[in-house]
Parts: sequence; C-alpha cells; structure tokens
Amino acid sequence: MFGTFMSTLDSSIVNIALPTIRRELGAGDSVEWIVLCYLLTTTSTLLIMGKLSDWVGRRQLYITGFCVFVLGSFLCGLAWNLWSLVAFRVLQGLGASMIYAIGPAIIGDTFAPQERGQAMGLMGSIVAAGSSAGPVIGGLLLGKFGWSSIFFVNVPIGLLAIWRAWTILPESPKITGQRFDLVGAGLFLLGVTTLLTGLDFGPESQYGWNDPLVVGLLSIGAVLLLLFLFWEMRVREPMLRLSLFRIRPYTAAILAAFCGFVASGGNLFVIPFFLQQLLGLNPERAGLVLLAGPLTLSLIAPLGGYLSSRVSTRWLSSFGLLITASGYFALSFLNIDWDWQDVVWRTALVSLGFGLFQSPNSSSALNSAPLAQRGIASSMIAFMRNLGFVVGIALAAAVWYSTRNRWAMETGTTPESSAAQLSGMHNVYLILSGLVLTGALISFTRGSGKTAPAAPVSPLPADSATDTIS
Repeated sequence: MFGTFMSTLDSSIVNIALPTIRRELGAGDSVEWIVLCYLLTTTSTLLIMGKLSDWVGRRQLYITGFCVFVLGSFLCGLAWNLWSLVAFRVLQGLGASMIYAIGPAIIGDTFAPQERGQAMGLMGSIVAAGSSAGPVIGGLLLGKFGWSSIFFVNVPIGLLAIWRAWTILPESPKITGQRFDLVGAGLFLLGVTTLLTGLDFGPESQYGWNDPLVVGLLSIGAVLLLLFLFWEMRVREPMLRLSLFRIRPYTAAILAAFCGFVASGGNLFVIPFFLQQLLGLNPERAGLVLLAGPLTLSLIAPLGGYLSSRVSTRWLSSFGLLITASGYFALSFLNIDWDWQDVVWRTALVSLGFGLFQSPNSSSALNSAPLAQRGIASSMIAFMRNLGFVVGIALAAAVWYSTRNRWAMETGTTPESSAAQLSGMHNVYLILSGLVLTGALISFTRGSGKTAPAAPVSPLPADSATDTIS
C-alpha cells in the first residue's frame, strides 16, 4: 500500500507542477517529456521487472525498487535544467516500474485465493486516494516550497516504506536454474518505447498521424513487438511464456482490463477540456468536480473486493463494466448547458462500475496464473493499465479532433466552436461506452476459472505480525 500510494501520488502530483516547472526552467513545449519519459520507462519495463521478480525473488526486487524510486525523487528535486530532470525521472520511473509490477504478485503470494479479492479492493482504494490527493498536496507544496518539494516529499515516505518492507515482507519463492532472456527483453523494451512514442506524438498538432516520424515510429514498434512474439515462441527459456495466454480466465481478465483502461485514459483526456473550455470552470473548481471519480472508487473498490469472495467474478466484473458503460453513454449527451452536478453523478457512475470490476478481475487473473509465472502475470496487469491509458488518450484525441474538424468543414464554422467541440466529444464517449461493453462481453467469457495453488508464505518476524493484522 505504501508503494502503490507513492507511485499513484507521484503520477498525479507532477502534472499540476508542469506550468511552474516550464516557467522556472525555461522548458517551453518540451516540458511534456517530464511526464512522457516517466510513462515510457514504467510501461516498457513492467514485464521485464515481473520476470526478474520470478528470477531473483519479489522481496529483493520490491525493496530495490523503493530505493531506486527514492534516489530518483531526491535527484529530481536537485535538477538544474529540463533534461537533467528528464534523466532523473527515467531513474524514478525504473523504481516505480518495480513497485507497480511486483505489488500484485506479493499480494498473490501472501493471501489465500479467497482473500485476494479483498486485498485487491483495499489496494484499489489506495490507488484512488493517491490519484485524488496528488493535485491537492501538489498545490499546497507548490505554493509554500516550490516545485522541488513535490519530489523531496517522496524521500521520507520512501525511507519509512523501505524500513517496513525490509521488516515485514517474507521471502518469496525464486525460479532457479534459468537464464534471463536478454534478446526478448531488448525487443520488448525497444518495441514498446517506440510504439508508445508514436502514439503520444500522433495526436499533437505539430506532428499528426500522417507525419513520417509518427508513421515510422508506429511501424518500427509494431515490427519489433512481432519479432518479440516470434522470438518468445522459439527461445528455450522465454521472458514471457505465451502458454500463459492459453488460460482462458487469465486472458479474459487482462483483455477486459485493457478495454476498461483504454476508456479511462480517453475520459481523463477529454473531460478536463469540457469542464474548463466549454463549461468555463476554473482549474480549482474543475479539479473538485473530477474528485468525484476517485472518491467513489475509493469507497466502492473494497466492496468489490469483499463481494469477489462471495459472488462469481464472471458475473461481478461483467456487471461492473456494464455500469461503467452506462456512465460513459450518459456522458455522451454532454452539453454546454450542463451544470457541474451533471458531470459529477455520471463520473461517479463510471467509477462505481469500475470499482466493482477492477479488484475481482485482478484477483481472478492472479488466481488463474501458475505460481511459477505469478510475477510476469502480475506485471502484465500493470502493463495493460499503462498501455490502456496511452492508447485511450491517443484514441480519444484522434476521434475528437477528426470529428471536430469534419463538423467544422460541413457547417462552415471553426473547429474551436462549441458545436464542433461537442460533436467530437459525443463521438468519443460513444466509442468509449462501446469499448467497455466489449470488455464486459470478454469478461463474461472467462468461465468459472481455475485457481492456481497458493504460494508458501514464510513466517513473519514477531514484531511485524501485529502490523500485518492491523
């Protein structure tokens, strides 16, 4: 929970500081690389960290991730220009990748199958708490101590977390006698980085989807990932055993999660523009309206985890996605005569469904994965989350901009007009609701699922037993 809170807090706290960093470091439009390099680093290394955790042990790699994250945070606070900050953000992203990838696997090792859903539900609350607290804490720190403080705040929290992790976490099983698949790891790293860079550049006005650079990045990334899959099918000891995807409950879980996170990424991209540009809310009030989603998720995620041990995941997760799809469909009617309450209840409905879906779905994926592949299975869940967000942003931008421009040409207005903007946003939310409905259908096909055997848990030190229970 420490690691999850730190990682999600850091993701949301940095965004609010970007205008200040841009001004004080003279970064210009390149300031986006502060966020982009962190996202690329975490997403492209998640599977590698998951495989390493199976190889060297989850406890060791998790604590190492904390140490790297804290060091990266400290160096970010000392950065003297944009590119030094970008370099230290890459280091910070490597640490976050270890924490993201291995956290669910540690839960899978520690809790019995019937308890994992409740544990995942509590983690869902922490994700929501970190996401919602970031802008609030970031605003306070920026006003009092400057932009460096948003990185320095991670240091004392991280040191405390390292101490507790060292004391509490039991030794985890290791897969010995295997060689690490360096070629597969390299192909995956380069392929994902190249593909995500192309997806990030595509919607931007200075590039566009037809730009030779964007087309080249997307093409090279796709080819490298195809080579990765071909290599993994032929190598003796692959980084990712493709047989994992023959387990229907696992494959259904990660594909349903991907559909859900693509929709989340698209919504998070579009809704701030609607609130500020079309409804005319100031950033502070818009931020308060957007808190409805994380707050609802923090309340519902534990309930979803609690129900997961009592209701079939097939029904619970699928029903949750149906609620989320109805929320996105309700948002597709957005209009400039809406008040903030019209956005709040629809956003809360989206998060209500996602809270019922996410914890049981992740628990189902871990329960169905073999023990020897739980680290890579865990990291795949995190990978689908990050990849979904990037694809969702790119998809929403592409649909919004293309529909907006076509509407403007047909009606003789400008693309910046309210009618053109609304036309694009309507289409985005219709596509997002269809995407989540597809996820619900995929989720329903998972069947009852099979539970992998629980991992043996080492005895906890005497002084940490109380902490774990509490």
